[in-house]
Amino acid sequence: MFISKKVKEGMGGGSFIRRMFEEGALLKKKYGPENVFDLTLGNPIAEPPEEFRAELMRLASSPIPGMHRYMENAGYAATRQAVAKQLEKETGLPYKETEIVMTCGAAAAMNIVMKAILNPGDEVVVFAPYFVEYLNYVDNAGGVSRVVATDDDFLPRLHALTDAITPKTRAVIINSPNNPTGVVYPAKLLAEMADILQKKENQFRTEIFVISDEPYRKLIFDDLKYAFPASHHPRTIIVTSHSKDLALPGERIGYLAVSPQYMDREELINASIYCNRVLGFVNAPALMQNVVKSLQNVTVSIADYERKRDLLYAALKKAGYSVVKPQGAFYMFPKSPIADDVAFVKELQEWNVLTVPGSGFGMPGHFRICYCVDDRTIEGAINGFAKAAARYLLGSNA
Repeated sequence: MFISKKVKEGMGGGSFIRRMFEEGALLKKKYGPENVFDLTLGNPIAEPPEEFRAELMRLASSPIPGMHRYMENAGYAATRQAVAKQLEKETGLPYKETEIVMTCGAAAAMNIVMKAILNPGDEVVVFAPYFVEYLNYVDNAGGVSRVVATDDDFLPRLHALTDAITPKTRAVIINSPNNPTGVVYPAKLLAEMADILQKKENQFRTEIFVISDEPYRKLIFDDLKYAFPASHHPRTIIVTSHSKDLALPGERIGYLAVSPQYMDREELINASIYCNRVLGFVNAPALMQNVVKSLQNVTVSIADYERKRDLLYAALKKAGYSVVKPQGAFYMFPKSPIADDVAFVKELQEWNVLTVPGSGFGMPGHFRICYCVDDRTIEGAINGFAKAAARYLLGSNA
């Protein structure tokens, strides 16, 4: 069977998450699912809020006429109005429905944006560690990723950002709270980044977009407040979904929002609507658009994720691991006790603990843990983490 060379190469490289999923399936078959502690996938075990189920039942019992037909490619006007109203409330910026496009999740939104703004060879800055698919999304649109390092706290190195920007730079991807680290970018950092971008725009006479990937922005701990990049840079495009804040990853419902401060936003929105169609998404799911319309101010339990964070973080620190305490989302990104993170992740499987090597996120020497799982899985994994730490005498150095 013939497939493209590019796709064949991509399949060969694959994803560490996919590989760990496959290895986990073998372990579960061998030892039983209840004896394998799978922390690989950001697939929330939390059920959607009660408000979601109530609205879904209401629509099922009293459907809106024509509810399952096509609508504008941008989505239902009423849903976009609800999104814009919530964004205005959260950001203080005057978002309107005409600046919103409903999408099949944040992944679709990201691909739509890339196709809308990139010419072949245009560059996109990506901070490592990064969500594994960013490089693919950039490549899908013919772009080139320029990976920039972060510091020991996983915050962007501003001097490295400055050096990475060229006349071909078209966008910078920001993900806060971050996957895989759980780090939240402070407002001061975002302001400094915006200043760098605007100086580079003036220098090169270009426009540089900030693409802000925000599916975790409502999952923030320790009474921190989310800092919106759109408040600092006028060429900001929000891409997000309700996969995490409403625990609806399988429903593929999200949106993109172009900042009302961007002068040419109408042209960019029209391009995004066009790309939504020609990429084959056509429109976001009709039923989910109607459901989430009234749930823009609803979220899952933040306290439950914070409790899980505290449980796991305390156990890892006690065992001697070096780990930055997450401020949001549901990931941790500890240092591996050995330089070869892939080998260490393989070692953890001796205790039926499944994690993902940091190499898959562009930062070797670390590993990612997802704690959006039940407490039994976290508690079972803690034992394995402790035994692995003891092997390398981490506790004695804590």
